Amino acid sequence: MNTRTQNAAASLKYAVDIVLCIDATDSMGPTLDNVKHSALSFPTRLTQEMASKGRGISSLRLKVITFRDFGDYPDDALTQTSFLTVPEQLDEFESAVRELTPTGGGDLPESGLEALALAMASDWETGLDRRRHVIVVFTDAAAHPLGDPRQTKAHNYPPNTPRSLDELFQRWGHAQSRNSAMENSAKRLLLFAPEEYPWTDIADDWNHTLYFPSTAGEGLEEWEMDEIIATIANSL
Repeated sequence: MNTRTQNAAASLKYAVDIVLCIDATDSMGPTLDNVKHSALSFPTRLTQEMASKGRGISSLRLKVITFRDFGDYPDDALTQTSFLTVPEQLDEFESAVRELTPTGGGDLPESGLEALALAMASDWETGLDRRRHVIVVFTDAAAHPLGDPRQTKAHNYPPNTPRSLDELFQRWGHAQSRNSAMENSAKRLLLFAPEEYPWTDIADDWNHTLYFPSTAGEGLEEWEMDEIIATIANSL
């Protein structure tokens, strides 16, 4: 990159929104501490990575969505923070992450697709010169199919949730889709998930998706977090 190009890149204003969808069921116990550590390191590591490329982030916002299982205990099946601006609200973000506790979950599949749908519907940044809208899913389990009556009958089930994976995909949008819930050029989906439904289907079919297959009970490897940070920084 020549000096003129470097100066042009440095003058641009970059907006990065990151939504962390974190499985907080019992089975995540061995993994959750690693996920929390990685989540807490997100702001500093991303800022350092961008600085190494001669770019600064003008707007960095982080949001945490926690999911368990609507069919097990609906009251804590899905919780979320608002977007928290960093560094101004860093304490609130860190507090939300540290409070994550593995509990519940019922049967093996969890309500991961509901969390993904909620993340996609976030109030993403639409200004500044360049934007990156990133959803990261951390889970060690399959997900219940959307529209499963055991989930949808819950008293607090989100009313606007798609009723099938195909409908969710339509909201994600194709490469040239104008009906996507997210800006196509800005969106990225990063999956740390097992090789099970629906994660393998999403990895195969959805654009702008990076997939890190995981094994139940194993923690998040350091190199995987490095890849996630690099993916965000290199795509801006």
